[in-house]
Amino acid sequence: MIAATTLAASPARSTDIKELTTRQGVKAWLVEENTVPVIAVEIAFRGGTAQDPADKGGVVSLMAALLDEGAGDMDAEAFQETLEEKAIELSFSSNRDTVTASLRTLPENLDEAFSLLGAALSRPRFDDDAVERMRGQIAAQLRRAALDPDDLAGRTFFAEAFPGHPYGRPSRGTVESLAGVRRDDLVEAHRRLVARDSIVIGAVGAVTPDRLTALVESLLDGLPERSEMTPVPTVEPQGAGRTEIVTLDVPQSSIIFGRPGPLRNDDDFIPAYVVNHILGGGSFSSRLFTEVREKRGLAYSVYSHLAPYDHAGLLYGGVATRNDRAGQSIDLIQAEIRRIAEQGPTTEELASAKKYLIGSYALRFDTSTKIANQLTQLQLDHFGVDYITRRNALVDAVTIEEVKAAAKRLFGDGALLVVAVGKPTGLEGARIRAPGGTGDEPAATPPESNAR
Repeated sequence: MIAATTLAASPARSTDIKELTTRQGVKAWLVEENTVPVIAVEIAFRGGTAQDPADKGGVVSLMAALLDEGAGDMDAEAFQETLEEKAIELSFSSNRDTVTASLRTLPENLDEAFSLLGAALSRPRFDDDAVERMRGQIAAQLRRAALDPDDLAGRTFFAEAFPGHPYGRPSRGTVESLAGVRRDDLVEAHRRLVARDSIVIGAVGAVTPDRLTALVESLLDGLPERSEMTPVPTVEPQGAGRTEIVTLDVPQSSIIFGRPGPLRNDDDFIPAYVVNHILGGGSFSSRLFTEVREKRGLAYSVYSHLAPYDHAGLLYGGVATRNDRAGQSIDLIQAEIRRIAEQGPTTEELASAKKYLIGSYALRFDTSTKIANQLTQLQLDHFGVDYITRRNALVDAVTIEEVKAAAKRLFGDGALLVVAVGKPTGLEGARIRAPGGTGDEPAATPPESNAR
């Protein structure tokens, strides 16, 4: 394994970003860094688990999990042994909008690392034994997650917020849907999603632009030119003003709340990001933390978060509290949301939020892997190589008038879709249901922000 390596970096290093264009017309972003003996590469393919057929839930997640389980003429054991012998870290994952590959290697093993990456992307084996082993592992995770309060709250929330939409389905499918996935389904999902026109690439480390371009071109030669994705409609989350209780015999309630939020390319995303930091995104300094934990001791943690997916914008938050304090906690959260919507933040809160958001931005660039992730995400968000140098200025330029207007648009009348798992009391007018089905990815942890 490769030890974690710190790369002294800051937003100012964005001037070092080189945008490369391959002969296939695909762009890759590179930060050439020769002082650190590690090369980090992040690759994303647009599409993700939202591309699961309605009757084949979990196929994309399972396909991604199998990409390093044998490729070309190497079965799973031989493939993994080669990675270990060469100290190459290679992994694949998926979320609602992307399938991703993460590569870390030493410069002397870069050619072989890209050869293995290319084989995994273009010639995965999907051997029967590997398929059954990974299906069994994911099914076991889903069974454990089925009655996990945090997971159950998140899964129920997305089902209620996005009824009839791919975002409303469990990203990893269910035990039942996974059982119906066949090898042909995996091959078809791979063919539809892993293609040149849906790829974005970010790389950091001791590699020249010419060498990286040649390596990427060789990788792309093995991929089809075009993906065949099913259109996913852009929707607004539903259910604001409704409360759902999923009964579970646990001593505290796990609660997820949310309402519509901005898309990443909305003009007022940055002001909304700033005002949400003041409400619940600022950890120990946020209004929700101060009111819910510090003043009243109702919960250990409480947060709110902007989650701009490709096809929906979401304001999303959570709190865990004793069952008998659930109603009081949600009442207080909604009151704070209504107050900030009506009055907006103070000038002192705005100044403090901007100072923190500007000062902490460099922490997103303190390792080579983080930088590679940022390079990939910026491309997914359709930003240019200059965004990193512009981002802090965009935050600093937010005025009190803009942040107050953003608060009104973001928080509106304060109505929330609330999902509580446990035996909560004090949630008037809630619909009560018993737990059922299987789990999705843990959702009590805030999803990664795209506020680059």
